[in-house]
This record gives sequence, structure tokens and C-alpha cells, in this order.
Amino acid sequence: MFMIILIIVVVLIVAVLAFAATRPGTFRLERAATIKAPPEKILALINDFRRWSVWSPWEKLDPALNRSYSGPASGPGAVYAWQGNNKVGQGRMEILASSPAATTIKLDFIKPFEAHNIADFTLLPQGDATMVSWAMHGPNSYLAKLMHVFFDMDKLVGRDFERGLANLKAVAEEG
Repeated sequence: MFMIILIIVVVLIVAVLAFAATRPGTFRLERAATIKAPPEKILALINDFRRWSVWSPWEKLDPALNRSYSGPASGPGAVYAWQGNNKVGQGRMEILASSPAATTIKLDFIKPFEAHNIADFTLLPQGDATMVSWAMHGPNSYLAKLMHVFFDMDKLVGRDFERGLANLKAVAEEG
């Protein structure tokens, strides 16, 4: 009986590992919101990492978050590094490109898991409002593929993006 249980467990483990290997090599998640503010007002909140503290969904997860900034105050070359508790981890962001309609940010996560991704913000004027899209994409390592078997990362991280966009909307729409 023990051997049968052992064989079943091994087969299940191999099946999960094999299934994870078939998952895509890249990922992309995206959320969008309409904000009643001009694109330049929203862009100013995105392009200046010092202003992320008022809208980023991760900033309030660690009251003792250690932040550092380097490069220009905003736009291409601006860098934000952070180190915090296990909810926010450790990492670095750098604005690679910025235009009135889009900002591209390189994300380097160090802890709790190393990952290197790209975040894109696109701003599309719509009358007196702006459609803001926040996307993240990058490679899907085997470990990430294995985690995705058990956790829906689009839902988990997507909720954070939704909170961040709601915060960005509240701040941008203020007086």
C-alpha cells in the first residue's frame, strides 16, 4: 500500500512539473482606468518616483520602507530603489523612456524573488478624461511557471494595479 501511495505522489509531482514546463515563456498583465484629468497631470505623478508615495499600492505596506532616489528628478534616467519588509521586498525601478503618451520603466526585483520586468503606462486622452493603462511584462522563469500553477498572478498583482490606478485617479482628480 505504501508503494502505491508513493508512486501516486511521484506521478502527481512529475505531472505538475511537466505541466509547469508547458506554460508560456513570457507573461503580461494589464489594468486600465479612466481618470478625469489631463494626461500631463497624470504623467507628472508617474514620471516622478518621489510622488509614487501618494498613489502606489505598495508604498503603505511598510511604514519603515527604505527609499532612495538617483538620477534626474523625473523622466528618463530617474531611479527609485527600495528595501522593505516581506510584503514589498527589495528592488529598483528606472524610467527608460517617457513621452506625453507613455512611460516605460525597467523593474528589477531582488527580494523575495529575483525578476526583471518592464512596466508600461500609456495615457490616451478621451475628451476631458484620460484612459490610463498600466501593464507589466517580462520573462516567465521555470520557478515562476511553477508558482503560476498554484497562484493566479494576474489576479494577485492585478488587484494591486487596480488599487494603484484607483489611488492615481483620486490624486489626479483632486482640485
